[in-house]
Amino acid sequence: MRLLHTSDWHLGRLFHGASLLDEQAAAMDRIVALAAEAEVDAVLIAGDLYDRAIPPAEAVQLFSETLARLAATGAAVVAIAGNHDSHVRVSTYDPLLSRFRVTIRGDVRRVAEPVTVTPRRGGDPVAIHPLPYLDPAVEGPGLGAEGRLRHQEATALALDRLPRDRRRSVLVAHTFVAGGSASDSERELTVGNVDRVSIDTFAGFAYVALGHLHGAQELDGPRLAYSGTPLPYSFSEQHHTKSVRLVDLDAAGLPTVEVVPLAVGRPLATLEGSLETLLSDPRHDGLAAARLRVILTDEQLPLQAMARLRQRFPLVAELRHRPPERQRSTADDRRRQVQQAATPLDLSLAFFRDQQGRPADDAEADLLRQALGAAARRGES
Repeated sequence: MRLLHTSDWHLGRLFHGASLLDEQAAAMDRIVALAAEAEVDAVLIAGDLYDRAIPPAEAVQLFSETLARLAATGAAVVAIAGNHDSHVRVSTYDPLLSRFRVTIRGDVRRVAEPVTVTPRRGGDPVAIHPLPYLDPAVEGPGLGAEGRLRHQEATALALDRLPRDRRRSVLVAHTFVAGGSASDSERELTVGNVDRVSIDTFAGFAYVALGHLHGAQELDGPRLAYSGTPLPYSFSEQHHTKSVRLVDLDAAGLPTVEVVPLAVGRPLATLEGSLETLLSDPRHDGLAAARLRVILTDEQLPLQAMARLRQRFPLVAELRHRPPERQRSTADDRRRQVQQAATPLDLSLAFFRDQQGRPADDAEADLLRQALGAAARRGES
């Protein structure tokens, strides 16, 4: 059995306000081409098909066209809803599409209904179990949920309904498995770590195709893994190699995996330095087509810094200012300064020090004193 594991397409997502739809379409083209070239038996899409519950029409069209093209390769398609998706919307036509070997499972009540796929190269059928994202806060008695469950408990209850054959059972799930490495662009499932599900919960499956975490990673050798997103969706992902996983299961159910880079979309990069240096340094000549995060180290933030940067780097997406001598106060430092501030002027001077990384000089302190005095007089009148 040969599988293609992908996840977290987030179709319709914006990157700092810029549409990613063209790049996402290129990623879909690459995935369809890989499915055809590798003659995979099934394509597993492990959730977060869209970036939000009500996606834009263009994203829905891209998703529909991609499913049709994947099905045309001869592969079965098994997709699940993630925490960004509307379980009802994405699976509305699941009963109809399943007749054409396309499954989009969002209804957790159907957790015990596997998708059976027969390898085109011969061999025993494989049962693929689609487990959509489980929200313990809303899942009802169908999973035995009485009150509020943790993700660990909800997942264990769901998986207890499934037969597990280490040779011929595959699971597709969207969750946070303990030990995984997160990125800035993932939506928190819960406050704290109560969303973590232990690796042991997934024992008994030949392969577990995971979605939710945006970085490709293995958690139990090649057997249990995240494929990651097809594109980087935050600067925390700028060093990721975006890829899909081609998984071959032998007769004993042992997986052999090839990680295939997608190599699509614009690169991300972070530049740090003074404005004049960044505008003149020839080492940055190749970044005109990259999406950039820029950290300026000038003592004072230069006027029209973003506009000037975009003259050389049109796709600057984020600008930060980090003066070289600034010593950022911790939250405890700031609380201490507020507690120790005897007057509004003391508090204003403490705020100035925190923001500028240095104390106010005499002229600046006098200006603050005058402003506070004027405000006090207006309050009395």
